[in-house]
Amino acid sequence: MVKHIVMWRLKQEAHGNSAEHNARLIKEKLEALSGRIRGLLAIDVGLDFSCTDSSADVVLLSEFTDKAALEAYQRHPEHQALIPFIGGASSERRVVDYEC
Repeated sequence: MVKHIVMWRLKQEAHGNSAEHNARLIKEKLEALSGRIRGLLAIDVGLDFSCTDSSADVVLLSEFTDKAALEAYQRHPEHQALIPFIGGASSERRVVDYEC
């Protein structure tokens, strides 16, 4: 199994929305991928409530059957369609991928 974790810090405003609104949209859009991409076993998106200088605004926790499934997810058209929105709303992105 492979775990894919992504954390984003969001811009205060992007796409005509506040960071809080964009965080909710990102959560909805990512969680909508559940059951739609082969090899994606689980997906969970959390929104930060601590609002500290060191915290991210959104975290993606996802599990895949293997590295090939993660690579397929990253190329999948439904995932690719989200990249412009999330990229435009975020000011920083951190990723950790690991096998377990």
